[in-house]
Amino acid sequence: MLVLPVASILFELGAGQFPLLWLVGKWFVFWAVGVRLLLAGLRQYFQPAFTSRDIMGIEQPEAHVLVRELGGANLASGIVGLASIAMPTFVLPAAIGAGIFYAVAALEHVRSAHRGTNETVAMVSDIFIAVILLGFACCTLIPGG
Repeated sequence: MLVLPVASILFELGAGQFPLLWLVGKWFVFWAVGVRLLLAGLRQYFQPAFTSRDIMGIEQPEAHVLVRELGGANLASGIVGLASIAMPTFVLPAAIGAGIFYAVAALEHVRSAHRGTNETVAMVSDIFIAVILLGFACCTLIPGG
């Protein structure tokens, strides 16, 4: 979630057609929202035990229905993130929605008393992506932001 967006930004920045801020939004929405949330959503839907057991530390299979619903939401966000390449007007709304999602997820990981390695990795990446997406949104929406 760092290498591919940065490589995409640098590649397109070389053409000099778009400002850096726009490219940050475009490529982080594509990779961190589109690709990551789509893949996470597929995994959550088809392998809910990974998220419930290995990320959240919940062993009960009854949690799988909630993880599958989360997977559906992640699939929906991921598709919007992927579509933003063809529909640039999707970039800002996707950044706002996913930025809030990542911030809330990060907060829940921070609050977790039994955070393991998988949850720590998720927490750090969620914080990083939330800062990038919400920073892009603020800089885009707030004059001089």
